[in-house]
Amino acid sequence: MLNRYSAALALFAFAFGWAAAADSPEKPVGYRVELTAAHHGFDGTDCWVHARAGAIPPGIPANAGSTPLVVMTMQKLLLTGSDVFYPLHTLWTGDLGKTWSKPRPESVFARREMNNGVEMTVCDFWPQWHQASGKLLGTGHTVWYQDNRVMHVRKRHTAYAVYDTTARSWLPWKELEMPDDARFENAGAGCTQRHDLPGGDILLPIYFKRPEDKCSATTVVRCRFDGEKLSYVEHGSELTTNVPRGFGEPSLAKCGKRFFLTLRNDVTGYVTSGPDGLHFDAPKVWTFDDGTELGSYNTQQHWVVHNKAIFLVYTRRGANNDHVFRHRAPLLMAQVDPQRLCVIRSTERVLVPERGARLGNFGVTDVLPGETWVTAAEWMQTWGPNYVMTVDNPGGADNAIWVAKIKWDEPNGSVE
Repeated sequence: MLNRYSAALALFAFAFGWAAAADSPEKPVGYRVELTAAHHGFDGTDCWVHARAGAIPPGIPANAGSTPLVVMTMQKLLLTGSDVFYPLHTLWTGDLGKTWSKPRPESVFARREMNNGVEMTVCDFWPQWHQASGKLLGTGHTVWYQDNRVMHVRKRHTAYAVYDTTARSWLPWKELEMPDDARFENAGAGCTQRHDLPGGDILLPIYFKRPEDKCSATTVVRCRFDGEKLSYVEHGSELTTNVPRGFGEPSLAKCGKRFFLTLRNDVTGYVTSGPDGLHFDAPKVWTFDDGTELGSYNTQQHWVVHNKAIFLVYTRRGANNDHVFRHRAPLLMAQVDPQRLCVIRSTERVLVPERGARLGNFGVTDVLPGETWVTAAEWMQTWGPNYVMTVDNPGGADNAIWVAKIKWDEPNGSVE
């Protein structure tokens, strides 16, 4: 249950959102936000991160119930390290988030011992329902540790797994086989938002480089999935920049007849679009509709799609948040002008308020025609020199797993 402080912030988010939308000359698609939490609790040693969910539709063999079965994955982060993750856990709800199961460890994602103190696991995971196969398919990537530190020069692969609804657990994960090319030795779909085509093919954004390279490039891979194996078919435009570390954590969405791709970069976020989900124009810097830069940098952005509009979810500078690490909170959403590829400032609203913790690693889930969820864990690291947030921090952050339920004024039909 939300505490009084959290409830007040949620009310602020709700009120702020309606005020912003009402002032917009663009006649934005209407919605309200209901902020709930799937989990609370923080011990000052580690914290849950990467909370993302997939929804299994009701009335099918995989879910005989009358409401969607929402399956969320997340994993523990060692607070005294940098991106030191432990095995994925799963929790779920069958009553649209009124109650949630306790986090359950997934043994198939236990760290694998390699050699010379090297271990490997899967992180940055994102489950999503695959309609054509009737399976919940999760994608992410592998990470290698030596003495519990991320290896700077390492291989990386897209990891994927299928959820067994009967056993309420994930089946053993596999690696996507890419072309035998040095460019794809360090390639993965960590934190990326995919798009499934009507025939079942999957458009999966990845970022890649040679292990020794400093900058990553981005592409979208068209894959086939037969319910068990994910297979490479082709990949599209290779998008690059010389700005530090290049493009990473791309996310893809389709609205109308066009595909949209948002890209993480250390200095600023980028966006592009294209006709088929594989080929894209040159990326441009994210801006508001008045031409000023959006201010989102060095973290991911993802899409929320309504059949009448497309929205961006993001964090940015300039939201009274200089105290938050890399300005990664609050979590904001605004409607996008699909022709000009910019964020409509007057439609910006708070989805998840900030309590001092960062919210930049999050997910988006289509749950019902009238309801989309954005899930985000309070990441309990801050600016140095200590980096670790205290249990009694001033903002009251307690590693909450937030679920921002976007409830559309008009049901969201097919977005194809």
